[in-house]
Amino acid sequence: MSLRQLITPSLWFDHHAEAAATFYVSLFPNSRVLSVVKIPSGPGEDGAIVEFELDGQHLSAVDGGPMFQFTEAVSFVVSCETQEEIDHYWYGLSEGGEEQQCGWLKDRFGLSWQIVPAELSELTQAAPVAVMDALLQMTKIEIEPLREAAKTVVDTPGTG
Repeated sequence: MSLRQLITPSLWFDHHAEAAATFYVSLFPNSRVLSVVKIPSGPGEDGAIVEFELDGQHLSAVDGGPMFQFTEAVSFVVSCETQEEIDHYWYGLSEGGEEQQCGWLKDRFGLSWQIVPAELSELTQAAPVAVMDALLQMTKIEIEPLREAAKTVVDTPGTG
């Protein structure tokens, strides 16, 4: 029995679906382009519909024309175990794009990504103010300063 993915993100590009899918597949392990179907007419004429996987996550991309653009209202979160992973995805995805605050970036195709440590939630729960203050000082996230901030214990009235 094969496992099926119930929800598949579909990305709308002006004329870069195949280039974007190929680029993303080059950055993520266990990734591949599954199919490329050329679009013969319409707003996406000469473009493609692309099915691909990023580390087992099925996605589709379509060249639909210039009617719609990506916004930060939707982003992909890449949860990284190590600083090396953060650096790999950050530098790869931000090349030709735009770096933003707190681990956010827009890639060269305008798609928003969040490159974060897997332990971010745990660190934030340990010392919310200190970790958030440290995070707000960063573009690319550095794990060690966040870990140090999480060690900060601030006594609040009535707790000690």
